Amino acid sequence: MRSVGVLSLGCKVNTYESEFVINELKNNGYEIKKFNEICDVYIINTCTVTNTSDIKSRKMIRNAIKRNPDACVVAMGCFIEANKDLEIPGLDIIIGNKDKSKIVSILNEWFLKKNIIKKLYSEEKIYFEDMYITDFPGRTRAFVKIQDGCENFCSYCIIPYVRGKCRSKAKDKVITEITSLVNNGYKEIVLTGIHTGNYGVDLDTNFASLLKEIIKIPNLYRLRISSIEITELTEEVLEIIKNSNIIVNHLHIPLQAGSDEILKRMMRKYDLNYFFKKIKDIKAIRPSISISTDVIVGFPGESNSLFEETIKTCQELEFSKIHVFPYSERKGTKAATLDNSVLISERKLRARKLLEISKELEIKYMNKFIGSEVEVLIEETKDGYSYGHTDNFLYVKIKHLLEHNTFIKVNITDVIYPYCIGKIK
Repeated sequence: MRSVGVLSLGCKVNTYESEFVINELKNNGYEIKKFNEICDVYIINTCTVTNTSDIKSRKMIRNAIKRNPDACVVAMGCFIEANKDLEIPGLDIIIGNKDKSKIVSILNEWFLKKNIIKKLYSEEKIYFEDMYITDFPGRTRAFVKIQDGCENFCSYCIIPYVRGKCRSKAKDKVITEITSLVNNGYKEIVLTGIHTGNYGVDLDTNFASLLKEIIKIPNLYRLRISSIEITELTEEVLEIIKNSNIIVNHLHIPLQAGSDEILKRMMRKYDLNYFFKKIKDIKAIRPSISISTDVIVGFPGESNSLFEETIKTCQELEFSKIHVFPYSERKGTKAATLDNSVLISERKLRARKLLEISKELEIKYMNKFIGSEVEVLIEETKDGYSYGHTDNFLYVKIKHLLEHNTFIKVNITDVIYPYCIGKIK
C-alpha cells in the first residue's frame, strides 16, 4: 500500500479540492498520512494570492522533495497556473486548476513510466470540474464547492488569470451533494467558490435560485456562505436571508478599501455610499448579524489620510472581524503598474494598526451577547472544556465535556478574547 501526504494552502476552495483528492486516494487503496511524515507521494495544492503564498508554496514543494527524495511529488493549483514554466528538480507531477479530480489515474501513469507529467490548459477553455464529497473526517462543517473562476478583474488580483472564467456546478448536483452530507451527519454546510455569489451565470440561473432549493433540504440545520460580494446581495437574496432560519447570522463581505479613491484604483464595482446603504439594509433584516470583511492596506496611492479614512469606515460599519492583508504586487495585474507605491515597511505598520482596530471591534461585538442565550455547535473538547461556534460565529468556550457535532444552548457570561464564555443553563 502506497502512502500519501496532502497539504492544502490558501482558500476554502483549495480545502474542498484537497479533501476530494484525499477521498479519491483513500478509496483507491492509498494510506493517508500527515504531510510531515515519510510518504511515497506528496501532494501540495498551492496558492498564489500574495507573494507570501508563492514563497510558502515553493517552500512546501522543496520540503517534500527533501523529506523523501524517492517520493513522487505533485504540485497543483494556482501557484502552478501562475508559473507554468516552473522547474524544480525532484518535482514529478505538475497540475494546474484542471484535472485535480484525475489524480489517481495521473499517479498510476507516473508509477508506470516515472516520467515528469504536466497537465496545463488554457483557463479560457475549461468547464466546471465536477467533484463530489460525502465525508469531511473530523469536521463538523462541510464545504461544498459550487462555483469556480472569476471575471471581476480587480486591479490587484491574479486569481481571474489562474482560475479562469466563471463556471458553476449543476444545481441538481449541488443539492445531491449537500443532501448526502446532511444524511451523513453534517449539521452545517458552507457554500464556497472563487466568486460564490456569481453562481449560475453560465447556467441561466442565479445564486438566489440555488439558495431557495438548498434551504428546503430536510435536516439541514445551518447554511453558511463563505464569502459574497456586496453587489451580489440582491433584493432577492436578502429576502431569502430574511425569511430563512437555516442561513446563519453571519456574512463575510469583502470591503478591500475604505475610501472611494482607492476603491476606484482597485477597480471595485461599488463606492462607499453603495456599501453603507447595503449594510444598512442587511442590518435592518438581521439586527444582530455578524459581518466580517477583507481589507487591503498599502495599495498604490494610499496616503496616510486615505488609510485613516479606511480606519474610520471600518469603525463606522462596525465589522465583527477584519481580515487584513498588506498589498502584495502580482505580476500581470494592472495594480503592479500603478505609481505612488507604499513602502513595504509602511504596509506592515498599517496592517498591524488595522488588526488592532479589528480586535477592538471583535470584542465590542462579542460583548453585545453577554447575558444572552446562544446555540453552539460543539467542534472540539480538550482539557475539560468544549469549544464551538454559534451561527453568528462567536467562538464559545464551555466548562463541560460535551459530545462532538451536537448543539448545546448556553448563556454567555463573559468575554475572554478570543472566546465567549458559555454556561450551560
